[in-house]
Amino acid sequence: MKWLAQPVTDTQVTRGARLWLYVLAVVVMIFLVVPTLLVIPMSFSGAQYLEFPPRQWSLRWYQNFFNSASWMQATATSLKAALMTALVATPLATMAAYGLHVSRFRYVNWMMMLLLTPMVIPVILIGIGVFYAYVKLSLVNTMIGLVLAHSMLAIPVVMMVVGSALKTFDMDQELVARSLGASRLRAFLLVTLPQIRFSVVSGAVLAFLTSFDEIVVSLFVSGGDNSTLTRNMFNALRDQVDPTIAAISTMIVSVTALLLVFTQYVGQNKTTEPTAIAN
Repeated sequence: MKWLAQPVTDTQVTRGARLWLYVLAVVVMIFLVVPTLLVIPMSFSGAQYLEFPPRQWSLRWYQNFFNSASWMQATATSLKAALMTALVATPLATMAAYGLHVSRFRYVNWMMMLLLTPMVIPVILIGIGVFYAYVKLSLVNTMIGLVLAHSMLAIPVVMMVVGSALKTFDMDQELVARSLGASRLRAFLLVTLPQIRFSVVSGAVLAFLTSFDEIVVSLFVSGGDNSTLTRNMFNALRDQVDPTIAAISTMIVSVTALLLVFTQYVGQNKTTEPTAIAN
């Protein structure tokens, strides 16, 4: 086949030579995606318990979710916490990534490692530490405490995304703007930020999803009126298993997929020309 003989890189590696890699990627994707997709038909089951394939179809578990005051309150809490986490973590992480990128400080790499430690330390240890700190600060079961804890987990993710974009950005463009009289802040906002906006938006989406999907820390610091959706799902799985969990999981998967499609849309429509700076 001519398609397999076509080169795919500058080193003339053909698609045929990479066929094994394509097959492996498909197998891995099937292994990861199929269990998630199985939840979707299970959520439309009319049975009292989880079953696949469903013997009868129904929307009763979606109705059970939307008619439940506790589920609705938990969903609202998760959405508010995720949105606030994105609003807090994205600018802080962007500033941190930019500051570390342009810094000439001798120990900048150590500072980077320090800021990325929440990605390395087991989440259960973070949850225990945050819980004991919040007990002293009276932040347990509060929205502020939940947002701060989730922001701590989201900041390293956003930093990685924005930092990667800054490494491919030509900082000489910003230097030219500053040489023409623009302040560093103005040059960043008008020259640098528009060209890395796709990474910033992607980081914000990942921060939102980091908070929305987080369970371990939420088990320690959320509760009462500020109990998150994932925390309630965990408690429901512990007490009883019904297809309502599958319905909620399906909606979470749908939200995640829509946000990923949104980031791709932004990426395809991002501008590549620097914004002109008015004198």
